[in-house]
Amino acid sequence: MDTSSLMKQILSRENLNQAYLQVVRNKGAEGVDGMKYTDLKVHLEKNGEIIKEQLRSRKYKPQPVRRVEIPKPDGGVRNLGVPTVTDRFIQQAIAQVLTPIYEEQFHEHSYGFRPNRCAQQAILTALDMMNDDNDWIVDIDLEKFFDTVNHDKLMTLIGKTIKDGDVISIVRKFLVSGIMVDDEYEDSVVGTPQGGNLSPLLANIMLNELDKEMEQRGLNFVRYADDCIIMVGSEMSAKRVMRNLTRFIEEKLGLKVNMTKSKVDKPQGLKYLGFGFYFDGRAHQYKAKPHLKSVLKFKKRMKELTCRSWGVSNSYKIEKLNQLIRGWINYFKIGSMKTLCAKMDSNIRYRLRMCIWKHWKTPQNRAKNLIKLGINKYTAWKVAYAGARIAYVCNKGAVKVAIRNKRLSRFGLVSMLDYYTERCVNC
Repeated sequence: MDTSSLMKQILSRENLNQAYLQVVRNKGAEGVDGMKYTDLKVHLEKNGEIIKEQLRSRKYKPQPVRRVEIPKPDGGVRNLGVPTVTDRFIQQAIAQVLTPIYEEQFHEHSYGFRPNRCAQQAILTALDMMNDDNDWIVDIDLEKFFDTVNHDKLMTLIGKTIKDGDVISIVRKFLVSGIMVDDEYEDSVVGTPQGGNLSPLLANIMLNELDKEMEQRGLNFVRYADDCIIMVGSEMSAKRVMRNLTRFIEEKLGLKVNMTKSKVDKPQGLKYLGFGFYFDGRAHQYKAKPHLKSVLKFKKRMKELTCRSWGVSNSYKIEKLNQLIRGWINYFKIGSMKTLCAKMDSNIRYRLRMCIWKHWKTPQNRAKNLIKLGINKYTAWKVAYAGARIAYVCNKGAVKVAIRNKRLSRFGLVSMLDYYTERCVNC
């Protein structure tokens, strides 16, 4: 394929319109110039031709990205770089043209940031490999990958495929555009900012070299962005692969392997893309399930949404809960979790009953509502005047009978178990 005149494709009306629509769909925060994505249309109407001419003549200068630190669940922070909305628009236009070119080169077991590919496909492929007598796992953790990419190595790789000097020039400019940290400028000597529209593609271009090395060695692997696991048949082989690939990654790619997080283990000790693994003795095979850390994260968020002191309506709480439930089930539906869903359903309903009980406020109002819901007067008044023991009252007896599961369902609450059963792959 001729890649010597790609800038013309990038600046085509159709490609730019598509890039604009994608940036608006993504929304996102403002960059260093403070421009919101809602202002992009007016900005491009005024300056679009100027920007296009600057790109053709290599005079366009990207602005520094705004550094944002996102706390990690296990400590530390993840550095995100937020480009200006104009730079996101240009990066998106470039990515749309380059992606089909590189898709032909990328490995079939690379799943991250690629069209029509997802994390669940990576998990299912890994399970197939584990169940083919490859039950020793090499889990390689790249230390701050997006912050450590060597620009020269990356541009050399891009230059092997892309022959349009205008495109190579603007990609390098995005890499070295700099970072604004608390209103102070820093040079971006290495790294590709995690948060830019072009960064996922650049990451895959770099890590495709690792994929080719693993394929050449005949290894079974799956990779999702910088999360890579290799499945081998013995502990000895796993340790040898860990040594050899660590040497390749650090010496040939110029990246850093985090040896404290990288490990050799059986599938049961692995956490990959939020999933854990276990051996099903009846089926004589490994299966996936939500990892304990993923479950704890879900429970934490669920408790926030069912907090009795949160001053919003119960219908709004249920709306937010349903969003959480649907999103979580849709992601983990390939895993086994019927028992977990049933337990979580019970806990969610119990917490919602406490929210409703508190919302009824006074003993008189509580008794009145219990009677309305079919509880006899004596029991209703007795329970209503039980004092401040909300947790005790709502976990048994009249409140549980009055606010039945079906009533909560009619009120709009989605059942985790029902939703999972409808959508799961391996029920």
